[in-house]
Order: sequence, then C-alpha cells, then structure tokens
Amino acid sequence: MTIESILRRKGTDVTTIAPEASIKRAADWLRAKNIGALVVTSESAVLGLISEREIVHAFSRFGETAGSMSVKEIMQYGVPTVSPDESVNRVMNLMTHHRVRHMPVLRSGKLAGIVSIGDVVKHRRRTLTASGSAHRRSRVCRSCSNLNDRQLAWGLACMLARTW
Repeated sequence: MTIESILRRKGTDVTTIAPEASIKRAADWLRAKNIGALVVTSESAVLGLISEREIVHAFSRFGETAGSMSVKEIMQYGVPTVSPDESVNRVMNLMTHHRVRHMPVLRSGKLAGIVSIGDVVKHRRRTLTASGSAHRRSRVCRSCSNLNDRQLAWGLACMLARTW
C-alpha cells in the first residue's frame, strides 16, 4: 500500500502558513482546523513545518512573548518529505527514524498532501482488521480493535524500533 491510498481516503487539503506569520496565528490555525501541524511555505516552496510541539517549546522557553514571534524563528527546517508512491511501511520507518509525526507529500516537487502518524495508524488498523489471518500473524496484539489510535501508534513505533 502506498501513501496515495491514504491521500485518497483523507484528501489532499493542506493548511499552510507563511514564515513571517506570528506563532499566535499558527496556534489559532491549528485550533481552528483541529490539526497538529502546518506546512510553512513561501510562494509554492515548502520550507518546513510548525507543529504544536514547536509552539509549546517556544512558550516554555520565551514565555508570553512567544506569541508575537514569527513562525520562521521556531519552525522545523529541512523536514523529510515523501512522494505519493512511497510505501506506507517505508513512511512509518522514516517517521520513526526522523522522530517526526507529520510528513509533507510532494508530487513533482509540489505540495500534494500531508500524512500524519495518525493517518498511518488508521491505515494500518484498517489493513490489519480487513484481513483476519494477517491480523493474527501480526505482532500487534489481537485485541487491537480495543486500542485507541495513540496506543496503536506507540505499538507500531515500538515494533519498528524492535523494542516491543
């Protein structure tokens, strides 16, 4: 299965923000859209990401003044990207290796979507529950239907790290 299959299911809408925007504006967008990360762009170029994590770290480090700082002061630069034809397993490995929760998807160098660890977990859950035999052969516990997405994400991350 490829990232394209995830994008077909969830859609290709991506919320972007300019590097000059304030951190407060970024936080407002995250809340309004109920998402965990924004892709930082300048014209059509992907510069990086800003997520809840960077915003929390900024407020912890700089206090209330963080809200008026610009996104470019705290964003993640040089984030790994993937193409729609990447396998879901490869993207899980990349997310684990780079310790990221969101990956922009580029098609011919242009932003085509974004995939989160939650999207990957939901896809994996559907794949496992769609095939009972594959489900039984997996290293994920047999009662995964009773687990929430965060627990499944942790289990998958541990499997990839070979510590589970």
